[in-house]
Amino acid sequence: MGVSHASAALAARAARVAPGGVHSPVRAFKAMGMPPLAIAEAHGAHVTDVDGRRFVDWIGAWGPALLGHDHPVVAKAVVEAVSRGVVFGLASTHEVELSERITARVPGCEMVRLVVTGTEATMSAVRVARAATGRSGIIKFAGGYHGHADMFLVSAGSGAATLGVPDSPGVTAGTAADTAVARFNDLDSVDRCFDDHRGAIAALIVEPVMGNMGCVPPADGFLEGLRDRCTRHGAVLIFDEVMTGFRVARGGAAARYGVTPDLITLGKVAGGGLPLAAFGGRRDLMELVAPAGPVYQAGTYAAHPLAVAAGLATFDVIDATPDLYEDLERTGDLLESSLQAVIAAAGVGAVVQRVGSMWTMFFSAGPVRCWDDAAAVDRAAHVAFFTGMLARGVLLPPSPFESAFVSMAHDQVPIAYTVEAARATLRDLRR
Repeated sequence: MGVSHASAALAARAARVAPGGVHSPVRAFKAMGMPPLAIAEAHGAHVTDVDGRRFVDWIGAWGPALLGHDHPVVAKAVVEAVSRGVVFGLASTHEVELSERITARVPGCEMVRLVVTGTEATMSAVRVARAATGRSGIIKFAGGYHGHADMFLVSAGSGAATLGVPDSPGVTAGTAADTAVARFNDLDSVDRCFDDHRGAIAALIVEPVMGNMGCVPPADGFLEGLRDRCTRHGAVLIFDEVMTGFRVARGGAAARYGVTPDLITLGKVAGGGLPLAAFGGRRDLMELVAPAGPVYQAGTYAAHPLAVAAGLATFDVIDATPDLYEDLERTGDLLESSLQAVIAAAGVGAVVQRVGSMWTMFFSAGPVRCWDDAAAVDRAAHVAFFTGMLARGVLLPPSPFESAFVSMAHDQVPIAYTVEAARATLRDLRR
């Protein structure tokens, strides 16, 4: 399966009316040297493009599809919500219930504010941290992506790295000066950031499992080290769990690793596939948010009733499936071990890294622990592998710097299909 006629024609139409023909850069497939894939339907573990070609999908809408695409419980809840009204713009019963269910399962999340996008959540969390500390500086990690707010577009990963522009034009020098950049899994670099900006750091923000430079787990003791340093320096520790929240464990990465942040951002799984995100944390910090306090944050579509319904339905399925995360762990382990065996048999330089249902196959001779390692992967090999897998009906992220995702809908059939496709593709690459 190559680039389809209908997808190419649609891409040409789209390019006339949208920048690059897409509405988010990573969808462009530009790094893969082909027009974007246009999807017509998504069900379970598969997506179908506008030419009717069906693919095993490992993108999972970039993370929200924990249950698989179009889960019947979620779909039914959204349809029922539409019948009650598309949008209210006022408070509702269901948003209170969703807030209660989030705070009940996320460590340290005593209060929560529902928003629409992950970018809103992260920039709001930083605003709260700055208000609470009276400081302006933040520490982030090279390759870490926290949305497209100006303060975060400094050494960002994900789509920015894929396009080769890790720092966006339009971000002022003054804004960038407030952001210090450390190396993931390197506590010494964190110490240097605190020392270089002594008394000026309001917050340290981190993806506890990196997902926007591919799946990179925290080294033993790393998150605990961040917690200790933020406490000692009076800085707010923010876990950006837009990707990991409710995915790597029932209570997210904070629960999986036993480290409690001061503030946390959530999204993707929390909205069940509809636009919903959140920021929350310690009660004393969250009570600074308007109208309880002076830190302003607002949104017309915040706690949108359709997204809230999808989020509640997603939690219903999660809570009705006691072994869900154990099952995802087993499925992920089967995929990882099978791909590692194929890689070894093919004799190629590649490694599979996984945390729960997040995974990435890096074309690297050794493990990827930080952005320096990720930036050195064989991008040409990734393009060739992606293209070969797509031709065989398997859709991977069109970037070497994006995590792939296992869902509840991925059983042994799509896994076996993916492994055989990988075997054939790697064999072709060796020729």
